[in-house]
Amino acid sequence: MQVTSIVPRLPPAIDGVGDYALNLARQLRKDFNIKTHFIVGDTTWTGAAEIEGFVVSQVSVGVAGRRHRSPDALLNLLSTDRSSSILLHYVGYGYAQRGCPVWLVDGLQRWKSLFPKRSLVTMFHEISASGPPWTSAFWLSSLQRNLAARLAQMSDRCITSKQLYAEIIANISRGKHHEIPFLPVFSNIGEPDKVLPLLERQQRLVVFGGIANRARVYRESQAVLEYVCQRLNIQEIWDVGTPTGVNLSLITKVPILEIGQQSAEKVSNILADSVAAFSDYHPDFLAKSTIFASYCAHRVLPINAKGSVSVVDGIEPGKHYWVPNPQENELGNDGEMQAIADNAYYWYQTHNLSVHIQIFAKYLITNSAITL
Repeated sequence: MQVTSIVPRLPPAIDGVGDYALNLARQLRKDFNIKTHFIVGDTTWTGAAEIEGFVVSQVSVGVAGRRHRSPDALLNLLSTDRSSSILLHYVGYGYAQRGCPVWLVDGLQRWKSLFPKRSLVTMFHEISASGPPWTSAFWLSSLQRNLAARLAQMSDRCITSKQLYAEIIANISRGKHHEIPFLPVFSNIGEPDKVLPLLERQQRLVVFGGIANRARVYRESQAVLEYVCQRLNIQEIWDVGTPTGVNLSLITKVPILEIGQQSAEKVSNILADSVAAFSDYHPDFLAKSTIFASYCAHRVLPINAKGSVSVVDGIEPGKHYWVPNPQENELGNDGEMQAIADNAYYWYQTHNLSVHIQIFAKYLITNSAITL
């Protein structure tokens, strides 16, 4: 069986959604012998026509020396494809500069009209954006939501990463979808089989992720980071990823080592032997963060600079991650640190890669000869 997976980008581009889709494809092939044909929607993407045995096509046609996307270009690719199902990884800004990929939705609508018996499964990584009146997100949010609604209504099944998104999809689908699984994202760098207790690890703190997120840690959470290092007796901070350009020698008294961009296996090994990992992420969206997922999967002490005021997507501040507060000195002994790491780890197991694969395979398999 073959499915077609539509994604914004794939490696070598640094893209969390692309990594997520590639990990899914690997596991679907391994567990269910489901092959994946990737279609990349970003015209600026440059990569191989085959990645790890997966065929890769790109939605683009040459117009006056420039690459161009259109509903027709997408329809041409989908019409000649023999896949029984399409898996769309939807994030508006991944397919259009201002988050309104009309070409994508129009192309899928035409495909669905021509091939009504083929199924469309949409993973909503996002629904729509919002912002202050001086931003394009404010003025285009209604169009973004309209496109998401069209997708929800034409999709045979929908999946998402946040409970709030599931509620929105149920509403905008006009009653078509009632049961919408919400699966917080899994770790893109793997899930170790064995994890050491914190007391057996290096007194090392890891800052991992994209350039913008890590730069925000150093620029906006410097005092918190300093407190964390003192409180946990951190001996080294390892900065993992493309260098941020921030002068790290001025951040804290604890030495910061710029490890640079590393393979998934290397990052996994680093996390598995570190006591803690730090992020400065919007606390209500931790379920969408592959970085937070990686921290949880490796049973480190997850630390976030900010905490939510409530339980969101099953994630509770103080229980599943530590929110440092120098004024309160709130973290207790080693047992409390281990308890938070354990809670995060067990929360992660409810939606790990294995759980994802069972649900995605169930929705994608249309051949009754294949059983789960």
